Amino acid sequence: MTIAGVGERCKTLVATVPRDVLILAILVLSASASFGLGYLTGRDQAVGKGGMTIEVIQPNLPPEPATTGAGAGPLSAQSSYEGAPQGSAAYVASKNGTKYYLPNCSGAKRISEANKVWFASPAAAVAAGYAPAANCKGL
Repeated sequence: MTIAGVGERCKTLVATVPRDVLILAILVLSASASFGLGYLTGRDQAVGKGGMTIEVIQPNLPPEPATTGAGAGPLSAQSSYEGAPQGSAAYVASKNGTKYYLPNCSGAKRISEANKVWFASPAAAVAAGYAPAANCKGL
């Protein structure tokens, strides 16, 4: 049997079915497919129901500045950022760049350790000629 023969057979079969029944069958099949796809999408996005869960990760922000007592200043004696010098390091910039970042921003992660310049405050970074990075949330 050739492709042309199969096509002729399908045409004769479709011609025997009333037009209203054919349209109704197409509508029912497309509605069922749409419902099934919507159901599967909703099931994948379900939170806490055995489906996929969404975890919110908070950035590692610097500690709140102390206002009184020993250690008053922008940061305590221990920095919360790995690789940062002790007693400072809330903001980082590149020796060759013009922007400063929080250490957890993607731009800061691309700076090599040899080129990192650390600042205790945004004012110190601005005074050194750096501007805040627009793509770093929290600045």
